[in-house]
Amino acid sequence: VQLQASGGGLVQAGGFLRLSCAASGRTFSNYVMGWFRQAPGKEREFVAAIARSGDNTAVANSVKGRFFISRVNAKNTVYLQMNSLKSEDTAVYYCSGRMSGWIGLSRDDYDYWGQGTLVTVSS
Repeated sequence: VQLQASGGGLVQAGGFLRLSCAASGRTFSNYVMGWFRQAPGKEREFVAAIARSGDNTAVANSVKGRFFISRVNAKNTVYLQMNSLKSEDTAVYYCSGRMSGWIGLSRDDYDYWGQGTLVTVSS
């Protein structure tokens, strides 16, 4: 599956953005989807993931209550709604996919990756 992330940009602290990730090439509903992020000089870290049917999600503690993941299988798209953004949310955000029945929380759990979209939060 090919993944194309979009929606990043520059936003002030306290603002919001919605990232999108469009999938093509395979049956989208067969994939657990995730979002990861990588800040300069840091390891890529888990942000959120969603089950194939969208009935179960996982969110990192650092963004819980502010970020929300969703998907529309009919549109082959997964979203990351990011609210109350903080300067520490500044990173390149990557969408990812895995063909498995359960949600993975590690980057090693995912087989497919998009190119990343940069989110910059100014304080």
